[in-house]
Amino acid sequence: MNKDNDFVKKTTDFNIIEVIVIIIITGIIVSVCSGLIVYKNYDKIYVSNSESEKSDLNEFIKSYNHIVNSYVKDVDKEKLIDSAIAGMYNYLEDDYSVYLSKDTTDSLQEQLNGRYTGIGVEITLNNNKETVINKVFSDSPASEAGLKKGDILIKLDDVSLKDKEFSYVSDTIKNGKKDKYTITYKRDGKEHNTTITRRDVIIDSVTSKTYDNIGYIKIDTFSMTTSELVKKSLDKFNKNVKSLVIDLRGNTGGYLNSAYNTASLFLNKGNIVYQLKNKDNKVTKYKAEESQYRGFDEIVIIINSSSASASEVLTLALKDNLNVKTVGIKSFGKGTVQETDVLSSGAMVKYTSGYWLGPNGESINEKGIEPDYEVKDSSKQLEKALEILK
Repeated sequence: MNKDNDFVKKTTDFNIIEVIVIIIITGIIVSVCSGLIVYKNYDKIYVSNSESEKSDLNEFIKSYNHIVNSYVKDVDKEKLIDSAIAGMYNYLEDDYSVYLSKDTTDSLQEQLNGRYTGIGVEITLNNNKETVINKVFSDSPASEAGLKKGDILIKLDDVSLKDKEFSYVSDTIKNGKKDKYTITYKRDGKEHNTTITRRDVIIDSVTSKTYDNIGYIKIDTFSMTTSELVKKSLDKFNKNVKSLVIDLRGNTGGYLNSAYNTASLFLNKGNIVYQLKNKDNKVTKYKAEESQYRGFDEIVIIINSSSASASEVLTLALKDNLNVKTVGIKSFGKGTVQETDVLSSGAMVKYTSGYWLGPNGESINEKGIEPDYEVKDSSKQLEKALEILK
């Protein structure tokens, strides 16, 4: 993709080539954020030669030139173009077709990539506005250094965190020019120091445990690493684990390919995982290409109103193929697929490119998945799932 200063010229006249470049840059899109992420574009860029469209584009260019050359204040050309792009997506009046700022894009991509450079902690602020560790990722520098959930971070390299912005710790470590950092933290009223070396950290999107001979897997999001983490969790279960609970509560989605790979672990080769319907109503079926990684006598999936998109793809894939049971409350009901692209400014745009369907051709868009066993009390949903499997 061309840089902004490659297609925003300083002169007041634009030729047709420059017009085409602007159209292409503002039109290429893929998918991400609060939905299903697809790795390929479905729509091809088409530039009409009709006089009416040329006239419309000339009006756009004329307005741009008026602002750049005649507006009373200086303007940021890059932000001006980004604002124009954002306006086009706002026009669609689609909650899932939007413009995302660079900061939002960076955070989202980090989560969906499933890995980042850091020390492996998730932090939050307590009531005293102190920086507190909310989670320590397994196999991370932080876990190896002995940091624990609840530790209060006091200093980073002798710099007090008292008056620092919440993002100071993560920004400094991720974007710093060195690899080793000294952290001062407080635990049980006592201060401790530890030196930690940052490295590539895999975000824990999957956790697992066993309840007697019942396996339990919690999937928080469908990132690029999720299916591999699920596979590792399955490997930890001994041969006596014949039943499984998959907890998708609060999982709002992620990569479609990740949901496909995760579902395929439980399905037989040739089973339909999901189907895609484009704007021309053409339906494409996507089938499991590998043999089942591990089978279970019974599987129960726990869902709630935040279980959306990729979570619903996995749920329908296992319901339609394996007749798994569901517990909880009705899922969100997001049956659309988006595509995304990162602009040269670092911002991201996305638009809805189609609908996904379950293996049996069902669309849950704006309907959700009704659980087989409705349990409104969240504290009793896992209990019910385990009861079904015993």
